[in-house]
Amino acid sequence: MKRLLFFLLFTTGLLRATAQEKVSFDTAFQKANNGKARVEITPLKELLHIMLAITPTGLANDDMVDQSTPYYQDVLRHFKPFANEPIIKTFDSLLTASLYNYIFITGNAMTYDLSGTSLKRNAVYVFPSRQVANKTINVNPLDTYRTQIAEFAKTSKFQKFYAQHRAYYTKLINEYESEASLAKQWKWLETNFKTKINNYLILCSPLINGMNYTTVFRDKGFTQILMVLPPLEHDAKRSKIQDEIFNTRVMFTEIDHNYVGPPSYANEKVIDSVFKKRADWVNEKADGIYAYPTPMKVFNEYMTFGVFLLYCRDHYDRSLYDQTRQEVISVMGARGFTRMELFTSTLEKVRAYAPAKKIDDLYPELLRSLAQKAP
Repeated sequence: MKRLLFFLLFTTGLLRATAQEKVSFDTAFQKANNGKARVEITPLKELLHIMLAITPTGLANDDMVDQSTPYYQDVLRHFKPFANEPIIKTFDSLLTASLYNYIFITGNAMTYDLSGTSLKRNAVYVFPSRQVANKTINVNPLDTYRTQIAEFAKTSKFQKFYAQHRAYYTKLINEYESEASLAKQWKWLETNFKTKINNYLILCSPLINGMNYTTVFRDKGFTQILMVLPPLEHDAKRSKIQDEIFNTRVMFTEIDHNYVGPPSYANEKVIDSVFKKRADWVNEKADGIYAYPTPMKVFNEYMTFGVFLLYCRDHYDRSLYDQTRQEVISVMGARGFTRMELFTSTLEKVRAYAPAKKIDDLYPELLRSLAQKAP
């Protein structure tokens, strides 16, 4: 349950970009990236994940750091001899003060590019991670520790390690591009919702485990969705297509928050009315349900998973769909969302009556139907 709690904590709107977050999407950037999606394991971000992984906090926290892989053992063999470097002790003190510093450190990796052992300023991502939940920082930690990070990269021979594992990084990136079907998800969402997104960026690390998050960057009329995710999961007990559906669910239910949100806020008063009796919709004793304290947050979580099921219904055969439907209802029930069966069946019926409509336009009828069926 530890992994679930951290997943909830870092994926329920806690790192949504505001005016606090600073990016600069100039004309050249927009032209090069519009309509495109990419997956990256960047050198500087990987270096920072490694540095945090060998802190005492990282070594003791297998949710923050995936410690189950051969790659992790490679990291320990190469970098643990440098665990007493001053910058590692400094980073540990920051993690001890607040685990939000995990995001403030790794999330601001985008502000620099690692060239050899030098950190060079990135012109696009000026200060992309300034606020998490109710915590705001005014100084980028990479500005503060730039010299020490560069020195650690040199002392630890990070570039040699990165080069030795480049084929592995490429494999993980290729798996995302071939198995996670981001392009298919993106196309379906933009066909079925009114919201339009210009670009998707997935930043991955083999060391990421339960601390995943997503955010939105907007500048000069250009919108980019950033997702920070672990590698795709594979399970010998699942078929290839079942793996695809599982990994799609993890990504899709992050992506579609950006499409579900706008029509939800357009119908906020009705949502507040229909979902005001909290006990009718959630089990307050369920772990992690505290992360959804308002009617809007409860509805949006139901809706993101409901829309995922609509996507599956359009892309998989009936047997796979029925199996996925039951899994989602079970998972949501375990998380405290006790009316997923009711919500799903209602959404399915409303969609069946108007299959050509944008999902945004189904909200009024969906909410009317839910109000009539609610306990």
